[in-house]
Amino acid sequence: MIQFLQNKMEQMLEATKDKPLMHTLVDGFGSILFAPKHVTSGDGTHIKDGMDLKRTMIFVVIAMSFCLLFGMYNIGYQHYHAFGMENQVGFFTKFMFGFFQMLPMIIVANLVGLAIEFYFAAKKGHSIEEGFLVSGQLIPLIMPPDLPLWMVALATAFAVIIAKEAFGGTGMNFLNIALTARVFVFFAYPTDISGDIVWVTYDYNILHQLFGMDLVAAGTATVDGWTGATPLALAAKQGWAEVVSKYSISDMFFGWIPGSIGETNKVAVLIGAAFLLFTGIASWRIMLSMLIGALVTGLLFNLAASSFEGLSPFLAVPFYYHLIIGSFLFAMAFMATDPVTASQTMTGKLIYGFLIGVVGMIVRVMNPAYPEGWMLAILFMNVFAPLIDHYVLSANIKRRLARSAKAAA
Repeated sequence: MIQFLQNKMEQMLEATKDKPLMHTLVDGFGSILFAPKHVTSGDGTHIKDGMDLKRTMIFVVIAMSFCLLFGMYNIGYQHYHAFGMENQVGFFTKFMFGFFQMLPMIIVANLVGLAIEFYFAAKKGHSIEEGFLVSGQLIPLIMPPDLPLWMVALATAFAVIIAKEAFGGTGMNFLNIALTARVFVFFAYPTDISGDIVWVTYDYNILHQLFGMDLVAAGTATVDGWTGATPLALAAKQGWAEVVSKYSISDMFFGWIPGSIGETNKVAVLIGAAFLLFTGIASWRIMLSMLIGALVTGLLFNLAASSFEGLSPFLAVPFYYHLIIGSFLFAMAFMATDPVTASQTMTGKLIYGFLIGVVGMIVRVMNPAYPEGWMLAILFMNVFAPLIDHYVLSANIKRRLARSAKAAA
């Protein structure tokens, strides 16, 4: 049956070879559904690896699926929790509320991004590449759950055109596509991606219309004391004591907190990170060095907190808790390790990851307008990744020349 379908696909490709738009579309479906027939010859010396671009992208999507599923549930949980009704509705209702809230974001991001990539692929006369499979899932995961869909579409279009297609498409971009979309929203529409109210969905969604669920009446006020503030915002404004008075350590670790859709559950993030490391897709050098850079910088801030008391309550937040109060782990697992925009040399990866940890922590703690840091730090280091590799390679060449000259002497 599979062989029959593959043969039909080949026939359709042959029949549409003179129609660029249709040929590109058919080829794209065939690339996703079937393994390519053309493989490296068995003769001669070749590098052979079953992990092609399609499998790499699909594996990353699988790794993020844990964050996606919990994120859907947490959207519903935070919605009903805001009205004091989290104990009156079951798991299924909460999950379906989040599902119907997030599904349109996923659809919009993928439709816009893939449409643009399809257009450029047809114009250039090459196959549709699978690179957007990851970006199409990452973009919704790093956005607030209540972000207007037109902003999702505009940010996606900007990121794909300006940060990717303008430089040649998949594998040619020097900036992370998903982070470029997020930074576009951050600077163009800051009130929709910052503050306290954007991290929780307060209004109805299609769930109530489809199933007639009216547990939360229109205009119902949230429970007393509810603000929707994330642990990160509380730490930046009022210090660590305020954070633990509102959220427990387990709440922050297991994700029962407001925040970007994919970042809240650290267990889901760590499972995804382990999967990427096991499959060899993500670089352990980047993850480890970024972790060290963040912890070292956070420890230095803790040591300086007493000397600069009053400058920022964030200075005194225990350095190890920085790992669970924001998107550090998510950024480390799925953003910093982007194989296209990160450093390519082994030593360069260590330098690149360490500097992301340092710069991100500095931005998070010392910048009162943006208590996160990892988005800006990763994009900043994306720009410097080629320079890091250049100096690593130059230093290696000098060492080899020196050894060669010494051996010849």
